[in-house]
Amino acid sequence: MLDLNEVAMFVHVARLGSFAEAARQLRVPSATVSRRIRQLEAHLGTRLLQRSTRKLALTSAGESFQERCGPAVEALIRAGRLQVAGGQEPSGLVRVAAPASFFEFFEMDWVADFLAAHPRVRLDFVLDDVVADLIADRIDVAFRGGPLRDSSYVARRIFASYGGLLASPAYLAERGAPASLQELVEHDCVTQPPDTGNLSTWRLQGPDGVEQDVRVRGRFISNVQSALLKAACAGLGIAALPSILTASDVAAGRLVPVLPQYMRAGRGLSVIYASRQHVPHAVSTFVEMAMEKLGKQDWAPSFGGAAA
Repeated sequence: MLDLNEVAMFVHVARLGSFAEAARQLRVPSATVSRRIRQLEAHLGTRLLQRSTRKLALTSAGESFQERCGPAVEALIRAGRLQVAGGQEPSGLVRVAAPASFFEFFEMDWVADFLAAHPRVRLDFVLDDVVADLIADRIDVAFRGGPLRDSSYVARRIFASYGGLLASPAYLAERGAPASLQELVEHDCVTQPPDTGNLSTWRLQGPDGVEQDVRVRGRFISNVQSALLKAACAGLGIAALPSILTASDVAAGRLVPVLPQYMRAGRGLSVIYASRQHVPHAVSTFVEMAMEKLGKQDWAPSFGGAAA
């Protein structure tokens, strides 16, 4: 297989008519250029250049090879220069993986302002509560809640809080409010698919920082958080959902705290990408915007207060 570096060196020498000038422009020793050209000739099995102490000329084979390779080498050099120039301004497609409920808390105005500021960028949002494979799905950046399973990725925590326990006033009026974590098992809870059997596990943290696992059950189960939120607002049970999703419903009175001294532990929201090396400018610019916007929001549920 041809060494493209040797081909490029030959094109430079042929165009400039000088080993020394080609070496100067390529910033390598003249002896290196001469050696690499000899290697190329050996690989091709023909002489490309006639050398003397004062003169350098192309052979007929060299002229033919130069005619075929010169335009391709020039095109590669132009492509590289364009890529470097384009890298100074965010451009290209950014594929973003996020939960299905992402735009419940990530404002579309932020996206509009970002695209207006960077007209050469396109955003492709892949919304699904199923965790995406960054490599297989060609994802540039992903937003994930909960513990991160793959430590090989770069992860930046946006915030560590998650949310408390919530229920609708109608549910609490009918069933009453649990007075302790142990009473949760007697209530309907809207949950993600259970780990085993009919019970799901919520890890809850008290105001003293101690965490404990609580087993809960319910008759409404979904792997999509927005569906769980609607079910809780409809009175189908107690929910443990991110405060970034429930803030507006709590403010409107559609949901009220249950056992407000406890919060869901081990969650939070992080932004992840595959590597720190050679991150496209468009990707890093979008990540910084998202972290700035989300980091300014007050998502943390408050401890204490009277039980619902």
